[in-house]
Amino acid sequence: MGTASVEESKKRPLVFAYYVTGHGFGHATRVVEVARNLILAGHDVHVVTGAPAFVFTSEIQSPRLFLRKVLLDCGAVQADALTVDRLASLEKYSETAVVPRASILVTEVEWLKSIKADFVVSDVVPVACRAAADAGIPSVCITNFSWDFIYAEYVMAAGNHHRSIVWQIAEDYSHCEFLIRLPGYCPMPAFRDIIDVPLVVRRLHKSRKEVRKELGIGEDVKVVILNFGGQPAGWKLKEEYLPTGWLCLVCGASESEKLPPNFLKLAKDAYTPDLMAASDCMLGKIGYGTVSEALAYKLPFVFVRRDYFNEEPFLRNMLEYYQGGVEMIRRDLLTGHWRPYLERAMTLNPCYEGGINGGEVAARILQDTAYGKNYTLDKLSGPRRLRDAIVLGYQLQRVPGRDLCIPDWYANAESELGLRTGSPTAVTAENNSLADSFSQDFEILQGDFLGLSDTLSFLKSLAGLDALVDSPTKTGKHTIREQKAAAGLFNWEEDIFVARAPGRLDVMGGIADYSGSLVLQMPIREACHVAVQKIHPSKQRLWKHALARQQDKGQGPTPVLQIVSYGSELSNRGPTFDMDLSDFLEGDEPITYEKARQYFARDPSQRWAAYVAGTVLVLMKELGIRFENSISLLVSSAVPEGKGVSSSASVEVASMSAIAASHGLNISPRELALLCQKVENHVVGAPCGVMDQMTSACGEANKLLAMICQPAEVLGLVDIPGHIRVWGIDSGIRHSVGGADYGSVRIGAFMGREIVKSIASTLLSQSLSTNGRYPDDSEEGGVELLEAEASLDYLCNLSPHRYEAMYAKMLPDSLIGESFVGKYTDHRDPVTTIDKTRNYGVRAAARHPIYENFRVKAFKALLTSVTSDDQLTALGELLYQCHYSYSDCGLGSDGTNRLVQLVQEMQHSKASKSGEGTLYGAKITGGGSGGTVCVIGRNSLKSSEQILEIQCRYKAATGYLPILFEGSSPGAGRFGYLKIRRRNPPKQN
Repeated sequence: MGTASVEESKKRPLVFAYYVTGHGFGHATRVVEVARNLILAGHDVHVVTGAPAFVFTSEIQSPRLFLRKVLLDCGAVQADALTVDRLASLEKYSETAVVPRASILVTEVEWLKSIKADFVVSDVVPVACRAAADAGIPSVCITNFSWDFIYAEYVMAAGNHHRSIVWQIAEDYSHCEFLIRLPGYCPMPAFRDIIDVPLVVRRLHKSRKEVRKELGIGEDVKVVILNFGGQPAGWKLKEEYLPTGWLCLVCGASESEKLPPNFLKLAKDAYTPDLMAASDCMLGKIGYGTVSEALAYKLPFVFVRRDYFNEEPFLRNMLEYYQGGVEMIRRDLLTGHWRPYLERAMTLNPCYEGGINGGEVAARILQDTAYGKNYTLDKLSGPRRLRDAIVLGYQLQRVPGRDLCIPDWYANAESELGLRTGSPTAVTAENNSLADSFSQDFEILQGDFLGLSDTLSFLKSLAGLDALVDSPTKTGKHTIREQKAAAGLFNWEEDIFVARAPGRLDVMGGIADYSGSLVLQMPIREACHVAVQKIHPSKQRLWKHALARQQDKGQGPTPVLQIVSYGSELSNRGPTFDMDLSDFLEGDEPITYEKARQYFARDPSQRWAAYVAGTVLVLMKELGIRFENSISLLVSSAVPEGKGVSSSASVEVASMSAIAASHGLNISPRELALLCQKVENHVVGAPCGVMDQMTSACGEANKLLAMICQPAEVLGLVDIPGHIRVWGIDSGIRHSVGGADYGSVRIGAFMGREIVKSIASTLLSQSLSTNGRYPDDSEEGGVELLEAEASLDYLCNLSPHRYEAMYAKMLPDSLIGESFVGKYTDHRDPVTTIDKTRNYGVRAAARHPIYENFRVKAFKALLTSVTSDDQLTALGELLYQCHYSYSDCGLGSDGTNRLVQLVQEMQHSKASKSGEGTLYGAKITGGGSGGTVCVIGRNSLKSSEQILEIQCRYKAATGYLPILFEGSSPGAGRFGYLKIRRRNPPKQN
C-alpha cells in the first residue's frame, strides 16, 4: 500500500469484515487483492464467503486472514454455463436472503460485535450493509455492479410479485458510506456517493517464459486458455477444434475427462493469472475477473455471450473499446468452429494503458475511511445518481431483443475524483464500430436503428455503393451485376428511407389461419431491409435501357420504378427490375389485379418483382395513392427463400413500409399487413393467410404474436417464459404457398365448411319442424348452435366436440371438384379456384383447423402455467399432434418427418431420461410440404447441443446441413423507418 504517514503508523491495526457474494469466483479473486493489501498494512481481515479456501490461501499466507464459510446471497442461478435462469435466481435469493432475513441480521450483528469489527466491506452482499448499520459499524461496497440492477430486469420478466426483493436490496445498499466503483461499471443509483478506482487485478507470480518452461511449451507454440469457470455439461473437446500447431490450456476440466493431445488439463487450483499471461489469447465467458485480467495482460479475449447476464454489456463495452475482444457465437463454440475466431484474435492489439493497482488504491481508501478521513463528495451525488437512474431505466424499458447500447456520456464519464477509469477518448480504436463508420457517411434525420447489427450492416453497405460505380468487385454476398446496378440506383443528394421487416417462425396455428384460427407466431432474427428514394423523374439516375425506353417513346422524364434485389444468384432470378409507373394505369385508373399478375408473369426470371412492385399497385388501388415521382428501391433480405419462414411477407412488408414512409403515408402496422396480404393473394397469386404479414409488421422480439385470423385481430403479445426456447430447423425441401398441395388443402377446408353449413341448415330445418327441437340433439340451446353453424364464417368457430358429434361422420374423405360444384355451387374462397377434374381431400382438411384452434388455445394457456416438466411435455405434445395432423392433410414431407423423428429420438433417449429432458416437441410449420420444423425445448446449453446433434444426424442421413433459426427481432411496426442523408455526397455522373 505504500509508505504510510507518521500519524497513521501510530494508529492501531483495524479489523475488517469482508463479505463476498456467492456469484462465481470472480468476486472472490478480486477480494483477494484488496484483502492482501489490507493485511500488508497490518490489519486483520475476516472474509465471509462461500468460495473454496484455496482461492484465498493460495495468494495470502497470513495469520491475519480469517475465513468464515457462510453464504448470504446466491447471485444469478445458471441453468448451464452460458444461461442465467432469471426466475430461479429470484426464487433462490428469496430462499437464501429474504425468508431468513431476520435471523441473518441477528446472527451477523452478533458476529460483527464478537470479532470487534471496525469496518465492514461488501462485494456486494446487500444484507451486510444493513447488518453493519444495525451494529453501529460503517460499511463500504466495492463492485462494478449491484444486485438491485441485475434483479430489476429479472423482476420485469418474472412478474411484479418479486419487486420487493429489489426495493429491499436498494434499501440495504443505502446504509453504506459510499461505493468504491470498479471500471466496466453498471448504473447503481442506490449508492449515495461513489469513488472510482483502477482495475483490481491479481499480481503475477511467474513470467511467461517460466510458465511455459514448466508446462513444456515452446515459445513458438500458439496457446489459447479455455476459461469458462466450469465446462458445459457433456461437452467433448476435439482435436480439430484448434488450428494446426495450437495448444489449449483447459481450466476447470473434471478429473475423469479425457482430453485430445492438443488440449492440456490444468490443476484445479492452478493460478490463472500466470497462465493467462503465458497464453496468446483466451476463450471464455465475460465476467469482471476475465475482462480485467485480459485487459491488464493485453490478452486478446474470444468471448461467448451469456443469456440474461446483465452486467455483460458494460464489461463487453469496455473490452471492445480497448480492442481486446472478439465475439464467438455459441453454435460455433459447441461445434468447434474456433479457427476463424482465434486467428482474428491474433490480429488484435489490446491497448489498455490504465491503472491495474485498484486493489492497492481500494485498500488505502478503506483504511483512511476507517481512520476517519472523509472521501465523500455530496455535491456530485445528485447528478451521478440521476445519470445512473436514466441508464437503468433505459436498460429496463428497451425493446425486447435489442442489445443494450450504452451512451458515450455514461461509459466515458469522468469520475468524481477526476480520474478516468472508463474508455479514454485519446485512444482511437483500430477498427471503428459499424455505427461510427456509418455516421461518418450518413446522417440519420429520423428514426432509430434499435441497436440491430443487421441494420447497421445494411446501412454501411449503402455508404459503400458509390465507390463501386467504376470498380465493382464480386464479394461473398453480392454479384458484380447486383453491385453495379445498386451503385447507380440512388441520387446521393436526396433523402433515402429505410425499413426493416423480419421473417417469422410459425410456432402454432399454421395453415389454420385461413380458417380463422388463433395463431402464435414469432418474428425471427433474419430480416429484409429495403431502401427507397422518392425522386423527381428529372433527377433519377436511370439505367441505360430504361433511359433508352423513354427516348424511344419520344417523351421527357416520366416516373419510373427501379428495383435492385440482392441474392439473385441464390434464387436463379434477375437482380434488377424496372417499369414505367404508367404501366399500372389504364387511363386514370389502376389496372386490375388479374392484369397485374399477367404483367409480372411475362418473364419468369422477373416474376419476383411482383412481391415488391405489387405494393405500389395495392397502394394505388386500395388507398387511391397516385405516384407522380420516380421510385428507386434496393432490397436486401437475409430471410432465406423457400424455408417456410415467410421470406415473401418480409419483402412485402419492408417494401410497403419504406414506400409509405418516403411518401408520407401513415399506415398502421395492422392495416399495412392486410394490404401486403393483398399483394400476395392478388398480384403474386399465392393463396396465403394473413398471419405471415401480421407477424412481420406487428411482432415484437422474443414474444409470440397472438392473433385470431378473423380476419386479423391481434389479441396481444405472449411472453416466452425464460426456461423455454424455440428453434426452427430447415429441412432443405423447398416450401411454397403457391404450390398445389397447399392450395388443394385450403380448397378442401373451404369445401368442408360449405358442407358443414349445408348439413347444419338441413338439421336446423328438421329441428324447427319439430317445434324448435331436433329429436337427436339433446344439448340445451341446440337450435341456436345450428343457426350459428348454418352461417359459419370460419371453421375454427366450430368446437371439436360439436364437429365430432354432428359433422365428422357426414363429411366425405374426398370429393371431385365437379361433384362439389354441382351440389354446392361454390366454396366461397376469393383466392383459390376449384379444378373440376381434381379430387380434393375434405375431411382431414376440415378437421385440422378445428382441432388446431383448440391446440393453439391450450398452448397459449400452458405458457402461463406453473413451470414444470409436465408443462414442457404438454407443450411438446401439442406440437407433435399438429405435425401429424398436417400429414393427414397430405402436407408432410420426408425431410420434415425425419427432423421430427430425430427430435423424438433425442427426447426419449436414455441420456434425456436420466436427467432433465431438454427437447419436448416439434412440428412442421407454415404451409407445410417441406420448409422448416419448429422445435420447443428447455432453454439450456444441453438443448443447444442436442439441436446441433440433430443437424449433424440430418446431414449424415440426407447430405444436407439444415439452416438453424434461433433468436428474434422486432417487427416493422416497432422498427418504424429511418430517414437518412449522405453527409458529403459524391458528384453524380
